[in-house]
Amino acid sequence: MTASYQSLYQAHIAELQLRTRRLLERENLDGLVIHSGQTQRKFLDDMDYPFKANPLFKAWLPVVDNPHCWLLLDGVNKPKLIFYRPKDFWHKVPDEPHDYWAEYFDIQLLDKANKVETLLPYDKARLAYLGEHIEVARALGFNEINPEPVLNFIHFYRAYKTPYEQACLRIANQMAVAGHNAAKAAFYAGSSEFDIQLAYLAAVRQTENEVPYGNIIALNQNCAILHYTALERKVPKQHHSFLIDAGAEFNGYAADITRTYSFNSGDEFASLISAVNEVELELAGALKPGLKYGELHVKCHQRIAEILQRFDFVRLSPDAIVESQISRTFFPHGLGHHLGLQVHDVGGFMADERGTHVAPPENHPYLRCTRTIEANMVFTIEPGLYFIDSLLADLAATEFDKYINWQKVDAFRHYGGIRIEDDVIVHQDRNENMTRDLKLA
Repeated sequence: MTASYQSLYQAHIAELQLRTRRLLERENLDGLVIHSGQTQRKFLDDMDYPFKANPLFKAWLPVVDNPHCWLLLDGVNKPKLIFYRPKDFWHKVPDEPHDYWAEYFDIQLLDKANKVETLLPYDKARLAYLGEHIEVARALGFNEINPEPVLNFIHFYRAYKTPYEQACLRIANQMAVAGHNAAKAAFYAGSSEFDIQLAYLAAVRQTENEVPYGNIIALNQNCAILHYTALERKVPKQHHSFLIDAGAEFNGYAADITRTYSFNSGDEFASLISAVNEVELELAGALKPGLKYGELHVKCHQRIAEILQRFDFVRLSPDAIVESQISRTFFPHGLGHHLGLQVHDVGGFMADERGTHVAPPENHPYLRCTRTIEANMVFTIEPGLYFIDSLLADLAATEFDKYINWQKVDAFRHYGGIRIEDDVIVHQDRNENMTRDLKLA
């Protein structure tokens, strides 16, 4: 039986403590002070924007919705948590921490945000502040504010997910798969984008502010817009296609899953979806320690080029389709990215803990990961094939225009495009496709 995330938490804290000790010794610091963040007031208003906790903070504990909290870390002593619990009759006040994680922290309650100075060390010369509120840090007397070597070290090692983190990611996938199944049913029932979104959120049991990113719920030609979030209220005259890129969040960890469906399961677009799905499964299985992630991205272009030739969209060899960069018109984004506390998790371009940058190849500028794959890393794999009007217009203005079967391309524009995405944990001897393990086809 798989261990519960609660039972794995102690080892998670021990690993973070070990990393912190190494970092502080290397940088000649006494400690780290991590700020959960502050609410931000809407301009000329008396309400705040939805709060999102600093990912460096929620790496230590699953407090994702409470601003004005602080962590004091030295890698040796029990971490100190300054937990914000105001006296407030306007809003719900968080309960005093008594959950499974609380015993691993020395907890002090803070009733007013501006009193935190009394709970922080007086001498901050060898303490590093980590957070986004630079003016607050300076006012409190911090001189070391988001030091780049400190952030590089933390970001590099965040790519290696502890068993606790992997367990949280599995649960996030379970939640998201329930939403995807509900959204699929709503699509085939003839719903609008807006109503499909409502069905998804109801199944996931999270609000729009709680899911890790703005869901992409696209019908027909809207599937060609890579980050489409408009959510049309009206039902289209005819349903052709549905692309859903939607996740869920558990304890601060994100799922990020994409599926594409044809309304008529027997048409050629459905066959095209099956072809892209086969590519996605091949590439998800090809993740392997020692391989550079960018090599899989290049392999993906070769596979998409084969599909473009096979379905008679482009009348060239697959090699020529890639070399001429025609494949970039139909697959313009990167193959995927790290996944964890952030949807596009950090560390994807790092060669080492010093932060040595490895840029994406010039021909693939939107690739989000150039890192060497290692065990305990978590990736998304998300090949796509799209009919994007602006990119097709650019292609039509090139010397390669004559190789495009424009009649066939035009017949597929109303479908918009296809993207298939799974979340995969790389183990030393196997890959764990969390999404497929939950039977999401």
